[in-house]
Amino acid sequence: MTLLEQISHETMVFMRGKYRLDEIGDGKDELKFKQGQKTIVTIYIHDDKFTFLIILGKKEREYFEIQKNEFSKYIRDCYDNSKTYHDGKWMFMDVNSLEQLEEVKKLIQIKKKPNRKPFPKENALYSKCGQRCDLCVHYIHTSEELRTVMETQLIKMWGQTDWSMRCGGCFSDDCYCKADLCNAKDCASKKELSACRECAEFPCIKATSADYRSMIHTEVHYADEITWGILPYVPMQYEDQ
Repeated sequence: MTLLEQISHETMVFMRGKYRLDEIGDGKDELKFKQGQKTIVTIYIHDDKFTFLIILGKKEREYFEIQKNEFSKYIRDCYDNSKTYHDGKWMFMDVNSLEQLEEVKKLIQIKKKPNRKPFPKENALYSKCGQRCDLCVHYIHTSEELRTVMETQLIKMWGQTDWSMRCGGCFSDDCYCKADLCNAKDCASKKELSACRECAEFPCIKATSADYRSMIHTEVHYADEITWGILPYVPMQYEDQ
């Protein structure tokens, strides 16, 4: 991946791993992460960078100022030079490095505490690429009640209506791609690896069924769509975030 692609991917890993938010894109160059009517962060997409907008209210500014010296001069200057309106201080920050992104992550957590409840780990069944087989709509042991919930959100996310294929998981005789390898298994096989997790590049885009949707985008996807249409099909479900 290019540096900007890494920044894009790491941003989505962080936001989806830490937060349960609606992702509201404008179809052009803007993505907002929202909880109801409240915007947590806005991202503007450019050819050579991303611009993050975070609006810090009074209490959030007080908390930032307590730890202000822990931030770089760039972030401190952004804060000092940002205008304050009735709804808070509008901080526009250009990000074109992973180091800058790490600082923006800290600001986002000042803006809002993480609210993503992780999937239960008890009885978790992982595929060879790190996806959660037991949270997959195709898994043969998924209850029909849960499958109905999943299908509703998957149809919204992917626009596909047929989710009838069934699979017993990577390590079973009922694996759907046992004969015709999926992208992840095919890649691992070509590298002479038994599983994606043995690869130095893991996790990567090939290891996820969500492919380009693990990047900053300009579409509209609500929190439940992300929970059931993205997270189960991403290596480790961002669970280490």
